[in-house]
Amino acid sequence: MRKGYMGKVLWVDLTAQSLAEEEIEDKVYERFLSGVGLGAWILNREIPAGADPLGPDNVLGLASGLLTGTGAAMSGRWMAMGKSPLTGGWGDANGGGRFSPSIKKCGYDAIFFKGAAESPVYLSIGEGKAELKDASHLWGLDTVETEKRIMDDSGGRTRVACIGPAGERLSLISGIVTDGARIAARSGLGAVMGSKNLKAVALSGKERIETHDPERIKGLSREFARWAVAGDKAGKMVPNFLNRLIARFMRLSPLGFGAEAEMTRTFLRKYGTIVSNVISAEMGDTPLKNWMGSSTADYPLSTHSRNLDPGLVIGLQKSRYNCVSCPIGCGGVLDLRERSGIDLTETHKPEYETMGAFGGLILNRDLDSIFLINDMLNRAGMDTISAGSAAAFAMECRERGVLTLDDLDGVDLKWGDSKAVVKLVEKMIRREGIGEVLADGSAMAARRIGAGAEWAMHAGGQDLPMHDSRLDPGLGVAYYMEPTPGRHTNYSYLFLELFQLHKTFKSLPPVDMVYRKSSRYVTKDREILLAAASKFMQVVNGCGVCLFAAEFGDAYPLIEYINAAAGWDRQPEEYLDIGHRIQHARQIFNVRHGKIPARDFRPPDRALGRPPLRSGPLKGASVPLQELSENFTREMGWDKDGSPLITSLMRLGLSEYAETIREGS
Repeated sequence: MRKGYMGKVLWVDLTAQSLAEEEIEDKVYERFLSGVGLGAWILNREIPAGADPLGPDNVLGLASGLLTGTGAAMSGRWMAMGKSPLTGGWGDANGGGRFSPSIKKCGYDAIFFKGAAESPVYLSIGEGKAELKDASHLWGLDTVETEKRIMDDSGGRTRVACIGPAGERLSLISGIVTDGARIAARSGLGAVMGSKNLKAVALSGKERIETHDPERIKGLSREFARWAVAGDKAGKMVPNFLNRLIARFMRLSPLGFGAEAEMTRTFLRKYGTIVSNVISAEMGDTPLKNWMGSSTADYPLSTHSRNLDPGLVIGLQKSRYNCVSCPIGCGGVLDLRERSGIDLTETHKPEYETMGAFGGLILNRDLDSIFLINDMLNRAGMDTISAGSAAAFAMECRERGVLTLDDLDGVDLKWGDSKAVVKLVEKMIRREGIGEVLADGSAMAARRIGAGAEWAMHAGGQDLPMHDSRLDPGLGVAYYMEPTPGRHTNYSYLFLELFQLHKTFKSLPPVDMVYRKSSRYVTKDREILLAAASKFMQVVNGCGVCLFAAEFGDAYPLIEYINAAAGWDRQPEEYLDIGHRIQHARQIFNVRHGKIPARDFRPPDRALGRPPLRSGPLKGASVPLQELSENFTREMGWDKDGSPLITSLMRLGLSEYAETIREGS
């Protein structure tokens, strides 16, 4: 009996309108886990080199994790995967909510879609039956309406993943949405789903997910849950204005202090990711004015960033939202009936990334406008990071005279003009006028306009997130060398502090927790630790575990969970090898499709401090990207361009890809 994983995947041929199961051998899970690892193994096999990302040869995978549904805490994440229409290489996007266990309860570790349907369809699996159903009546509906219609029709506890109008219109910054607001947003995979005329996936299986030692898992989860809620008393005692005090201290102090698991737990339970709204803007983490502004000159605490204080948002929260198996509950539902400045009564709480993208990045201090834009983009199924980045790019183009008022359909974009931005977002969702230019992100917009490429803040086509690489150079390496470029959720110097990997993996050195800011988070043995974090996060993603669990360091018993679920007796360092193997598989996909990080994924000079800012917390900061990336790739077993070395493939048991690498080189 298999433990933790189901041992098979479902293949859906949309062209032939047929379904088939594939048995997966145990050794595949032993080498790649499930989730992103299983997906990388299968998609390297199935997607031909040179495939059109929006053509029938591309394959879209939706995968659960090895720990999902086993009773392990914080293991409810799922992964969408395919060839990215944004970057032309490996694409994946991580989603939460309550969808992931349903994949396994239907008997599968993943579902893969190939070909393209002639007209809109959705996949329905329930009561032991899988079938493709007509979705013509759903096409054009937003994600909330689509989910409600399918659930009403099914009459059961169906879990739905769907696209909205953005995915239908093939926006390259569209994602896949569950639970009305939990979106697998990056890599443009909503457009892949739309190109296949696949509107939704609706699952309501009841299969049992077996584990090797369920009692051990229960014990670990009880212990972790006690730890997770232990900070609630302290959190209730934290006054809202303390965020502003911390923000000011962190900007003015010459020393930096490493983030710790206990503090992260307490603030996530109280606020969610928006705890960073003010702190990040003040200390230089939030990019401002399309990455050319500073908190002191352009977004000061006294007049701007304090308007996005997380305490103001939490004051409107009527209920906490937990993803499945999560005791943290960082999400929330807001009651906005008393907000006279917005025609919206209830919505999901925006995440920090959304607050940054439609706050500091465009110098907007109107909180109500961010609530409205967040709701619009969730319903449309469009990535808020990329949409905000495209809006900031358009604002700079307007300021510099590259875009005229006529080009903007009469919407006079100015920094901080929230009403104009709402109109712009509406146009992007509809791909109308200037919205058609911006609906695929800033990189594509620059190409269409024929100017401003240096102001488009992206890596390899994917808009950069709301964390500044000039503050944390480890992010610069990730934006550049991660197989999905422009990604902030895999490794950084901040994550090294939170992960505390040396406590789990005894061969690794500790990270400095107090340092001079002038060093810009430079730590001893940083290349070793960044490479280890890169490998570690692939284990996390292969298990369907949340990034925040990883941020809790050794308080989250990841290795114990895996061994108890699968019945393995592996040492921690063996799992780093698995993560290393997964990273190689993702990077091999890029090489097969002609994407080399050093050539194709370099972030723009502005994100690297070239030239450096003249004021604010990042004054004079620049990122020595070439040195850092070459040190990182050496530790990863890649050449300086980011392509895996043959010797590294052999060590990890990936000799079958050696010829691919030789040809790609």
